[in-house]
Amino acid sequence: MKRAEVIGYLGRDWERCCARIERALTTDIELLGSINASILEHGGKKLRPMLSLLSARALSSGDGPLSEDSIRYAAAVELLHNATLLHDDVADRSDTRRGAPTVMSLLGGTAAVLVGDFWLVRAVDEVLSAESRRLEVIELFSKTLSDLAEGEMFQLQKAGSDDTTEEDYLRIIYCKTASLFVTSCVAAAKSVDASPQDEEIMRRYAKALGIAFQIQDDILDYAGGDLGKPVGQDLREQKITMPLLGALSSADEKTERRIRAAVRDAADSEEKRSLVLGFVDEFGGLDYARRRLQDYVDEAVGTLSPLRDSQAREHLIALAEYTARRNR
Repeated sequence: MKRAEVIGYLGRDWERCCARIERALTTDIELLGSINASILEHGGKKLRPMLSLLSARALSSGDGPLSEDSIRYAAAVELLHNATLLHDDVADRSDTRRGAPTVMSLLGGTAAVLVGDFWLVRAVDEVLSAESRRLEVIELFSKTLSDLAEGEMFQLQKAGSDDTTEEDYLRIIYCKTASLFVTSCVAAAKSVDASPQDEEIMRRYAKALGIAFQIQDDILDYAGGDLGKPVGQDLREQKITMPLLGALSSADEKTERRIRAAVRDAADSEEKRSLVLGFVDEFGGLDYARRRLQDYVDEAVGTLSPLRDSQAREHLIALAEYTARRNR
């Protein structure tokens, strides 16, 4: 998938979405305005609004301009996403994001939380200014925020007990990643008054895509990539992710206990991290994770088969297939 091709296809709708995001962040507070401008400058790929706009196009009768509500909802998911990143940087004490210093590192946790709150409120404002089933979309946003909080707390709980199972892991990554993908696509479906059946298609697509996206992130944490963080960062945070779970599934009970104990001590021990990294390599953890990743990519692609043929549908398929190849 070439991002430039998708943006070219979305054309004026993409420009309208980006402009709406900028307008939503307007403020006469100079410090807040400069922070907002810096975040937008280092704004990443804007994958979630792209998903939202493509979903709205895929469920529309043609490729004409989208409604203002479709644009509002796409802008809102990007505002919400960045709000959660600002809060995450405080929780994780992150110094950099997307190659730039975080608000947390420059101005401290209080400022980062307040800026995150500002972005969150402006996301809600975008939804409330819409007409198409906005109360249902507010419920989506509310559910996503609840999922994010529960996912973070469940992950903290599991980091302290080193007993994460694959079922636990999938619950965590649904809450922390896939939930917002679902909101992006389902809100788009509501913006074009899609049928319940088409809403369900987009929900299933987004869930599978979001899980695949996070599995690939977790693969890159072991294999290396351009994520802007060192290999083994998840181990430093005592996270048990799909590559390690895959390796553990091939180990005997004694080895599993030894490796899980090493994860518990990995935060402050390079030796323990090296032990776990070597174990994942020896026991085929990355191959296992790549197979599970492909399962979810295939599920996402297959889910779209009932939709009409369109450029939007093809871009959604390409985006899912790209997830398994990306290195950042």
